[in-house]
Amino acid sequence: MKKVTLGILSHAHGHANIYCNALQHFPDARLAACWDDNPTRGQRAADQFGMEYHSDADALLADPQIDAVIITTETNRHAEFVERAAAAGKAILCQKPMATTLEDCDRIIAAVERYGVKFSMAYQMRHDPANIQIKKLLDEGAVGRVFAVRRRHSIGVLLNDHFGTGDSAWHLDPTANVGMFFDDATHAADWFYWMLGNPTSVSAEIDRIVVERSPDDTGCALYRFPQGELGMLFNSSTTVAAVSTTEIYGTEGTIQHDYGDGPSTGIPRPDDAVPLRLIRPGDKEWTEFPIPIPDSHAERIAAVPQPFIDYVRGLSDQTISAREGRVAVEMVLGAYRAAGEGRRVAFPL
Repeated sequence: MKKVTLGILSHAHGHANIYCNALQHFPDARLAACWDDNPTRGQRAADQFGMEYHSDADALLADPQIDAVIITTETNRHAEFVERAAAAGKAILCQKPMATTLEDCDRIIAAVERYGVKFSMAYQMRHDPANIQIKKLLDEGAVGRVFAVRRRHSIGVLLNDHFGTGDSAWHLDPTANVGMFFDDATHAADWFYWMLGNPTSVSAEIDRIVVERSPDDTGCALYRFPQGELGMLFNSSTTVAAVSTTEIYGTEGTIQHDYGDGPSTGIPRPDDAVPLRLIRPGDKEWTEFPIPIPDSHAERIAAVPQPFIDYVRGLSDQTISAREGRVAVEMVLGAYRAAGEGRRVAFPL
């Protein structure tokens, strides 16, 4: 088995270390090198995961032994590094959100298509067993015509006074990251796109309600989809605890999904907890799907690298393309525009 040799471009995003922690145990991957413009952070990661630290990103990209890179810089720098990595012929796993602007999304798409490199977005919800089962149920028409969906994807990081300081300070910089709703709601936006396709319009409320130091901390977006479906997206970075993650209402049934995000994974649950249930007219009880529930949000994040390695090795065509990554960015930027202008906004922007 030829191992996929990897380079890490920045440890600015905390998910980089989660990916590396998983990858160092893969039999089909090798962590070779990392670059970081913060030498202390970069050298620390190199020492922790047995990589060579480069102070020059071009030196890492010029290494012919490196097959693929993971880009985990600040969000507004993704386009620059995708262009550089694609020009060097490296396969690319790009941290979410894909970019902070649609112009940068288009730069990424152009680079990936020009150089013909393999590319995938890092959206762990696509690899979650319960979400995969939900997608299967919807594709099978298990609840008939879907007319309303509510999805929460939340975290509680802003309840930690240390988040937004030191290495994580860029998350609260509007230039680097737009806002915390932008940073995290893209997960749910991508989920909606995966399940229902491109939305046609959005109205929204996004604000700084709980934490003064963040550009925003909580938001709700209401999307309309091509068949008239309503999609209600809730995201907060100050959620202490919650259970119910997804409700899907169709003309012939209802799907209920629990334990699907940070707040719901991090709280105690019964030993016999079941994350997914389906009920249809005439049923006397819910049909339960005893799917494994990740023990932590970090476990979900750690599920991202293996599908990418399989994709790079040619064992799978499963990927989240740059064009798909642009959809999630547009969906969330549309929500910001709708909230700022106090009106429904149509897509495309």
